[in-house]
Amino acid sequence: MDAGVIGTGVMGRNHVRVYSELKEVGTTYVYDLNTKAAEEVAAATGAEVCRSMEELLRKAECVSVVVPTPYHLRTAGEVIAAGVHTLIEKPLCLTMRECEQLIGQIPDGLTVGVGHIERFNPVVTEVARVVRDPLYVSFHRHNPASARVSGSSVVEDLMIHDIDIAFNVLFPGREYTVHASGTGDVAAALMSFGRTPVYLSASRKSSKKIRSIYIEEGERTIEGDFMTQEVYVYRKPEAYGQENGLYRQENIIEKLLVNKVEPLKIELATFVRAARDGKPFPVTPEQGLGNVRVCEAIYRGLSA
Repeated sequence: MDAGVIGTGVMGRNHVRVYSELKEVGTTYVYDLNTKAAEEVAAATGAEVCRSMEELLRKAECVSVVVPTPYHLRTAGEVIAAGVHTLIEKPLCLTMRECEQLIGQIPDGLTVGVGHIERFNPVVTEVARVVRDPLYVSFHRHNPASARVSGSSVVEDLMIHDIDIAFNVLFPGREYTVHASGTGDVAAALMSFGRTPVYLSASRKSSKKIRSIYIEEGERTIEGDFMTQEVYVYRKPEAYGQENGLYRQENIIEKLLVNKVEPLKIELATFVRAARDGKPFPVTPEQGLGNVRVCEAIYRGLSA
């Protein structure tokens, strides 16, 4: 299929690069209000520049919408109205109301998905495969400040990735409660799914980049790093006690075999195949709406 990308910011450039590398894609088209930026991306990737949205929507069979969140509703709405399969970078829209409005515009038979990239991280695949009965879960997603982010809090910028995993991978369809505190740049949320507490922290003020998941079960602990794509399972200690005034503990540590890949490449290949075959994308607009709903509940607990 021929693919298109609307928007050439940091993430948009990556979409153009990956589409240009995929065997599932013929020609990659790119459009941006900033024609010079689009031309630079095209020169680096072999993509073809379109001079208008209309031109891109005539040529592309599936399109990534990678524009700032306040423009998701209008831009994605135009792509959907043109009958073109659409992948919208997270979050789906700026507010729940906008999400609902956009979902109401999607006709039957059109593949529309939300770009929650961590869903395609092999760490999530492995954790989902081995987890059984979580007693406690924590996510930490901390970043240095980024000039590319504007107009959104750390909740919909960073924490939303872990919200998606918690609600759609670990505890799908479960009732929950949520309490939050923090600011627009540093936030923490404590959720409960039944009797299981789930703690999420996110920051744009960190001096160290962290992307981690930690799960305790009755007989083991599972720990994953989204950046290194490593997963470890720690089993109950065979020996634990005090010896000569020192604590002694022996654990069984298992490192799971993870097939390391670029999550964006898996995400876009999955989108193109879904569009080609007329199938739903794994991250549905309804799930995107649910993620924004949780973001808004958390945001209400934050200070200005």
